Order: sequence, then C-alpha cells, then structure tokens
Amino acid sequence: MANIRSLLLGLSRGRNSLIGITRCTTIRPLASVTVNGPDLSAYKFFLQSRCFSSTGLPPHMVLGMPALSPTMNQGNIAKWKKKEGDKIAVGDVLCEIETDKATLEFESLEEGYLAKILAPEGSKDVLVGQPIAITVEDLEDIKNIPAEIPKETESKPETASKETTQEAAKAFTDLPPHMVLGMPALSPTMNQGNIATWRKKEGDKIDVGDVLCEIETDKATLEFECLEEGFLAKILAPEGSKDILVGQPIAIMVEDPEDIGKIPADIAQETKSKPETTTKETTQSQKEANKETDEGTKFTRISPAAKLLIKEHGLEESLLKASGPRGTLLKGDVLAAVKSGSFVKKSDRSEEKVVVKKESPVQTSKDKVNTYEDLPNSQIRKIIAKRLIESKQTTPHLYLSKDVILDPLLAFRKELKEQHNMKVSVNDIVIKAVALALRKVPEANAYWNEEKGEASPCDAVDISIAVATEKGLMTPIIRNADQKSLSTISSEVKELAEKARAGKLAPHQFQGGTFSISNLGMYPVDHFCAIINPPQSGILAVGRGNTIVEPVIGSDGVERPVAVSKMKLTLSADHRVFDGQTSGKFLTELASNFSDMRRMLL
Repeated sequence: MANIRSLLLGLSRGRNSLIGITRCTTIRPLASVTVNGPDLSAYKFFLQSRCFSSTGLPPHMVLGMPALSPTMNQGNIAKWKKKEGDKIAVGDVLCEIETDKATLEFESLEEGYLAKILAPEGSKDVLVGQPIAITVEDLEDIKNIPAEIPKETESKPETASKETTQEAAKAFTDLPPHMVLGMPALSPTMNQGNIATWRKKEGDKIDVGDVLCEIETDKATLEFECLEEGFLAKILAPEGSKDILVGQPIAIMVEDPEDIGKIPADIAQETKSKPETTTKETTQSQKEANKETDEGTKFTRISPAAKLLIKEHGLEESLLKASGPRGTLLKGDVLAAVKSGSFVKKSDRSEEKVVVKKESPVQTSKDKVNTYEDLPNSQIRKIIAKRLIESKQTTPHLYLSKDVILDPLLAFRKELKEQHNMKVSVNDIVIKAVALALRKVPEANAYWNEEKGEASPCDAVDISIAVATEKGLMTPIIRNADQKSLSTISSEVKELAEKARAGKLAPHQFQGGTFSISNLGMYPVDHFCAIINPPQSGILAVGRGNTIVEPVIGSDGVERPVAVSKMKLTLSADHRVFDGQTSGKFLTELASNFSDMRRMLL
C-alpha cells in the first residue's frame, strides 16, 4: 500500500496521466488501468502494451501481461470484459487483472478486434510480459488465427523477457539494496529518448514528486518525476545521451545514504559493455544463420510499411527473413527483428569500407571534394519528417487559394486597442474566423475514417496552431475555438506558444485537433502550401498582408484606383473529405468573416 499511496500522492501533484516504469512516473499514456481498492478512490493509470509478430499468422498484435504496480512481476486474470471476436474501441476495458496491490481494469488505446484469448479467466501467476491475448485490425483476420496457438508464439516473449531480466540483473548482483530506473516510454511511438537535463545530481536526496531529469521524446521534452524516496546514487546516462532505448537503465537509487559509496564508479561502463558484447554475438550468429538459410529467406517483395521501418532503423535488408506470401517481407518481420535484436545495421557492414578510405593516398588539390558536417537531429524533428512523408504519400492533397480583404480586420483590431484596451494579433482573429467558418460548414470539420472508408464529422472545433521551436514544429490546440472570445483565444495562444517553445506542453495540449493553421506572414511570406497533419483533413496556410492598387467603382459609378490590403490564404485539404464544392464553400464563408467583422460577434 505504501507504493500505491506514493503513486496517488504523485497524481495529486498535477500529472494527468502516468505510465509505470520501475518505480517512477512519466507523462504520456499508452494504455490505462483503473485502481479500485478498499482505501482508494478510482484512479486511472496508463501502461504500455507490447507487440510481436509470428510467422504464419496475419498482421496482429500480441498483448502481454502489463506491470500494473512497481512491485508486480506476475498477475491473475480475474475476468475478461471482452470475448473473442468482439470489436475493441479506444478506452474499452479488456479484462480485470488481480495484482499484488489491487484488482485493476486493463483498457485499450488501440482499435481492433479481439482474435484470441491466450490466458483465460482464472489464469494464475501470469508473468509480466507473457502474452494474454491477440488482436487484429481486420475482422476477416480472426478466422486466420488458429484455434491452438503454437507454443513458440507464446513462449518467445516470455523467454526474451527472462533473458533480458537476467542480463540486466548480472550487472547489479553485488550492489547494496537499490533501485534501477529505466528509460520510460513517454509516447506511443517512442522507442528511444535523449537525456536533455538532469535536475538532480549524484548524492542528492529525492522526495516523492521530485523531477529527476528532462527527457526529449519524439513529441516534446517531458519531466521525469519520481514516486519513491531515496538518494540518487549513480547516473548511468549523463546529460546529452542520445538514442537510449526504452527500458535501458539510466540511474540507480538507494534508500540509505551510506550505500551511495558502495556503488562502484565504473558501474555505467559495465552496463554498457554487456549489451555491446551481446549485440556482437547476436550479429555474428545472425550472419552465420543467414548464410545457411540464405536461399530460403530471400524476399522478392517488400511492403511499404516494412520499407519505412528498414529506412528508419537503418537495417541491412538482405539479412531479414520474410514470412509473407510469395516471399513478401512484412512490417511484422522487421518489427520482430528489431525487438529480438537479431539484425545488422548498414553502418556496421560499411565500417570496413570507411577504414579503407581513411588509408587511401592523400588527394591533390584538384581531387579535393567539399567537406560537410552532420548536424544531429532531435527526436521531434525525426518524427515530424516521418509523418510529413506519410502524409504526402497517403493523403490526396487538394490545394485552393483565395485573396481576402484585410482592411476591415486591421480597422477592427485598431478599434479594440484604442477603445477597449484589448491587444489581439492578426493571428488571433484568423483563428476565430476559421473556427466560425468550420462551424458554418460542418462537413469541412471532419476526418477520414480508414476503417469505415468514409468521412466522420467532429463534434468540436479544435484549432491546432503551428508554433516553431528550436527542436521542431509543435501544434498546441485551442479547444472549442468557435465558442471562445477573442480575448480568451489571445491569452491561450500566448500561454501555449510559450509552453511549446520551452518544451513544457502537456500531452492533452497538443494531441488531437480537428483543423490546423500555419501563419508565416510575419517572416514575411506571401503565400505557401502547407502539408496536412493526419488524422486531420485540412490546414490553412496564411501569408502576409500586401497593399495593392486596384480599380474600385465608387457610389457615383465612377471607377477609381484605390489602395487595398489583401492577404492570400491557401487551403490544403484531404480530397477524400473536401470535394471542390465543400472547399469553395468553406473559403467563401471564411472570406465573409474577414470582410465583415460583426460576424465575429454572432
């Protein structure tokens, strides 16, 4: 109960979502459980699910027994809330799990179908990580899951988990009582992270809720808080450490300050050398295995998802085993190789070539080539690059542009400042105008539902604002923007933009949104085409205002040259949701909002 009370104390200090890794909290949820105990109210915790791929089965996900408490290493299946064949929506309770602390509900944050229950009701002492169920994305794939799953499918994750645990335990066998903190998974897509800053130094006392360090993820820089008291004995991953795999040890804590001196100074080197040795052995064994089975494992086709994963992880394609029909290399094959560690990176195979180049004769001035420098990329920028490519490849972009008159907006803004002492930016008014246009044209406030193959309308108008930061582009959200006043929108934009630049955005402040706005008018940029941010179906690119002279017919019927301020707006829309009529209707409604500021008050 002490650990659970500590966990609840951490919740009361302002974190909305947690994921348990050893005995510390993180911020971004993957799956959730609700605690129901005799002395506890209902609290919801978020946990990470595990994915595996098995040869002979259709694309699927294997759900492992989650670790629902810091001391849990096994659990019992109390009750299944879903049965085989049931559809699973985000937030659905899959089952109730009895842990060493309480009976918890295990919720899903992924859609799909429950294809097979591997651990039926009443299963006792199911080890953490051991498969308990299989889900599939397509209803038709359920019949392709055999009634009896091969033992290999069920035992592989458990074996891997045991071997990993044993390897990690060997490095800390002779240490005093301690706690090893691993790199947490702070987002669903995170498989590694960077240590940005350590807030505590070795020897410092740690209280419940203290921030240990800041971790740069694929989404933002998040604080890593502790839910246990003790002393920071050793930092295994110093500041600036890059690409630390989730679960890899980053620090050691002890309860007694006298035990700090008993932690050897070279413990960090020991923990690093063992994985390196294991990796080398795995690489050699993989090479030998591939030589023997080369003819049987060569693939003739490769799926787009597998190709992206190979490029992302820099894997050697010729050493991957294909399990798909007609020798097709599937996404699951690549994920299985990455999870098992049985792969070789291209950089490893080209190492000898690099050495040979270094020994080549000195080049003459005529043969010299231009030198260059590799700039390290942040996790956020890596994910942004990946998502942008996916968006352009999978979303049919439709582009429409329109010039809107800016003079009424500028006069309205000046009036607010002089008569009401209210300072709002042009961007604040643009947000309000777009939100009202989306409310008037609800078919534009929708997203493409891949499962149903149709557009699904959104209930709320939530506007994502593109904010440039040093680490990459962030998109904080103004919720229910159509219902908020200009002053409220202005204050929220300032607050969210400041948090985005400081890397302090909470997940709920940048996840979601129904429509995006990107404004480059202040740089200045006349016009540009933005890339849609899935699953949204539209983004508006806002250029700067320009004063132009054009003929205007006066009240007397005489045409005269008049200086007019205009701003170019470019809509990038998902053509599956926006057809030409919907796009034109939305832009017409938006232009009307700019020409008559009184519409802002309706």
